[in-house]
Amino acid sequence: MKAAVYRGPGDIRIEDRPDPSVEEPTDAIIRVTHTAVCGSDLWFYRGEEEKEEGEPVGHEPMGIVEEVGDDVRSVEPGDRVFAPFSTSCGECEFCRKGLHTSCPNGSFWGGEGRGAQGEKLRAPQADGTLVRVPDRYADDEDTLEALLPLTDVMCTGHHAAVCADVQAGDTAVVIGDGAVGLCAVLASKRLGAERIIAVGHHEDRLELAEELGATETVASRGEEAIEEVQELTYGGANHVLECVGAESSLETAAGVVRPGGNIGYVGVPHVEDPSFLQPLFLSNASFTGGPAPVRAYAEELMEDVLQGTLDPSPIFTKIVDLDSVPEGYEAMDERDAIKVLVKVDQ
Repeated sequence: MKAAVYRGPGDIRIEDRPDPSVEEPTDAIIRVTHTAVCGSDLWFYRGEEEKEEGEPVGHEPMGIVEEVGDDVRSVEPGDRVFAPFSTSCGECEFCRKGLHTSCPNGSFWGGEGRGAQGEKLRAPQADGTLVRVPDRYADDEDTLEALLPLTDVMCTGHHAAVCADVQAGDTAVVIGDGAVGLCAVLASKRLGAERIIAVGHHEDRLELAEELGATETVASRGEEAIEEVQELTYGGANHVLECVGAESSLETAAGVVRPGGNIGYVGVPHVEDPSFLQPLFLSNASFTGGPAPVRAYAEELMEDVLQGTLDPSPIFTKIVDLDSVPEGYEAMDERDAIKVLVKVDQ
């Protein structure tokens, strides 16, 4: 099979790899039809995060079940499925709490036969990991493109809103105009926020944020952005969604949260100076988040997508085939695309 492989900073290649096979009775083999390039992939692509050379990449898979192990009960060959960015057993203490990313029997995608940007994928813990798409929607391309963000960014944006305690009538401030930030705007709107202020640096993305539900946007940076949000919110917001993970975005989030408010952070933190925590301590602001337990949210959000009340597909601004995945990384790195959709069988 063909798969995207990391060969060093700025170097993603499509290579021939061994087809995956069932190794454990809880495994399933998926023929990948759709996947995506994630903003978090750019950390290793830019050399800002370690990645083993030669490792297959990608963590947002959707496809068709080809084979299952003897113990798999929830899916069978021919089923259309998608999977979160992490695997989970669905039965342990943490899965039962809805903390699937802390499952001791789970793991993140990567390694031989485990990269989602490839033609096939071995899915461990299939019963606890895979989400089955109802048959009537299994070949509806528009629906599939709207469901694909549920593998990561839509559920991650929702997690930010949940951690920030966004409820009906609230004012929410979303820090970040990437795919996760845009999905956080959608999530805040879905939860009933009355005002949604999107903070970012790209006018085209902020325009999309408005189309997705943002009531106001802020395009400034640093202290200027903090002052502008403070003015818009009469002293800060109780519900702040941090969707980048960069030190500057965390500082902005800390600067705009109201005393006693809540920051939901879902951007993978890349911080050298943690001094942004000091004002949070002094203002008794909550700082809650982490990797989204996608499996806990997937069915709830899928129901809304299937009903037509939630559509995160506009975040895909470039479509490539598998051979063009390196081009997709380059487009996202250069900010020419918000998020790249990969149609593997195209």
